[in-house]
Amino acid sequence: MIDAAGIKRTLPHRYPMLLVDRVLELVPGERLVAIKAITCNEPWYQWIGEDADLERFAYPQSLLVESWGQAAGILAVHGGSGTEDGAGQVMLAGAMSGVDFRRPAYPGDVLEHRVRLLRALTDTVIFEGETVIGGEVAMTFARMVMAFRPGDRVRVPTGSAGAVP
Repeated sequence: MIDAAGIKRTLPHRYPMLLVDRVLELVPGERLVAIKAITCNEPWYQWIGEDADLERFAYPQSLLVESWGQAAGILAVHGGSGTEDGAGQVMLAGAMSGVDFRRPAYPGDVLEHRVRLLRALTDTVIFEGETVIGGEVAMTFARMVMAFRPGDRVRVPTGSAGAVP
């Protein structure tokens, strides 16, 4: 339903942090199913030698969360949240609860992110869902809160030493 080019038009993320490959299903204001294929060619695997055991190749849990969050962001931007125009807005993960890692993911796995929109306010969206690998639940989210804020309020001004106005 949304290919790689459409995802790049929707999300600000780029290599190596664009962690959604395709959207398979999108019901605006309700739910989304997106996929991300894990490959050995990702930068987080570059230092792992060929003699490493399988556990060294477990996909970082922080990246599983990031990938699912990017899928949630696509759902937020594509309807039902009041954030559709997105102009000048920055997508921020505000809070997460009930995140449960049930199985590791490895190169060759395809993550299927299932995201459901629970509540949408003017600039804040609440999601729930899970990531499935080969029919088996790998990670669940009881809640993720995502906020959209004006970019000029959260970006560090050019030429500053990191001070936020």
